[in-house]
Amino acid sequence: MSRLTIQGLSKAFGDVVAVHQVNLDVAEGEFVSLLGPSGCGKTTTLRCVAGLETPTTGRICFGDRDVTRLPPEKRLIGMVFQSYALFPHMTVAQNIGFGLDVRGVHGSEATRRIADVVEIVQLSGLDARYPRELSGGQQQRVALARALVIEPAMLLLDEPLANLDARLREEMRFFIRSLQQRLGITTLYVTHDQSESMIMSNRVVVMFGGCIHQIGSAEDIYHRPATREVATFIGQANLIPGRVVEARDGTATIDTGLGRFRCGTRRAVDVGSAVTAVVWPEALRLTNGSDRSDLSGRVVARHFLGNLVDYRIALADGTIISIHALSGGAAPTGEAVSVQVDSDKAWLLP
Repeated sequence: MSRLTIQGLSKAFGDVVAVHQVNLDVAEGEFVSLLGPSGCGKTTTLRCVAGLETPTTGRICFGDRDVTRLPPEKRLIGMVFQSYALFPHMTVAQNIGFGLDVRGVHGSEATRRIADVVEIVQLSGLDARYPRELSGGQQQRVALARALVIEPAMLLLDEPLANLDARLREEMRFFIRSLQQRLGITTLYVTHDQSESMIMSNRVVVMFGGCIHQIGSAEDIYHRPATREVATFIGQANLIPGRVVEARDGTATIDTGLGRFRCGTRRAVDVGSAVTAVVWPEALRLTNGSDRSDLSGRVVARHFLGNLVDYRIALADGTIISIHALSGGAAPTGEAVSVQVDSDKAWLLP
């Protein structure tokens, strides 16, 4: 195990700056995800950590050791790629043992380590098979085993679940997380899937345009986004502009064209200032006429999601908001509705 420190990391490809001034500390045994859309710089950051790209500027350390200019084979990392990159002519055991062979580990020691990691990733009895004889999830576990058998100081994963179907992807999320917790290995994980990063990570690093916008727990990033980009990327956020009419004790009351309601805020805001509120679909509730309501509108669409119904509500000024409600009730398309805001789940963007 080793802690990871990234200081002032930038990477340019000609005139294109892929990563700009990234600073990140990953503690020993921590699972951190780099999250963002395609082209945000997350994979380039990971490849710099792996030694597959050389930073333009900045410093990368494993513990107290500066590895910025070291080649990948000198870094003692295990890496899992999106494509798994298994050798089709090798058996499971041969694929797993390839890294050991390169490092000069042979004989009984190699056999023991391969057997141990095969059991860890739950592939017992499959070590004589070839990749073509395995399911997608099994191939992914072979790739994991190959990364782990060399006993790396750090595990790097580049969208390893992208090629799996939805059900298997969900199963593997929990498998990888439980495996990482059991082994206690420092892990850096790249994904564009918000739910994946939230389920698996101790902390999430959200990136846009080569820069970090926010670092925090899944709960903090979801409920208290630092920027508009984070709010719109993480979920179906309703962004409602307004003006502050009262502010005290970490909350602010805002007046909008849609109604007046309270929001949480991390910073002091001035009365009269223009702001934008982030209100998640589950923070809005359809009410009957006897309940307090903050907003009013009309149902323009409803989508059944199993245990939830996603309502699209047109407000008086034409703004469309999204509300998630339990599927037990029903508000038909075209019906006039009142909406109540849970102020504990509404948040002011800085």
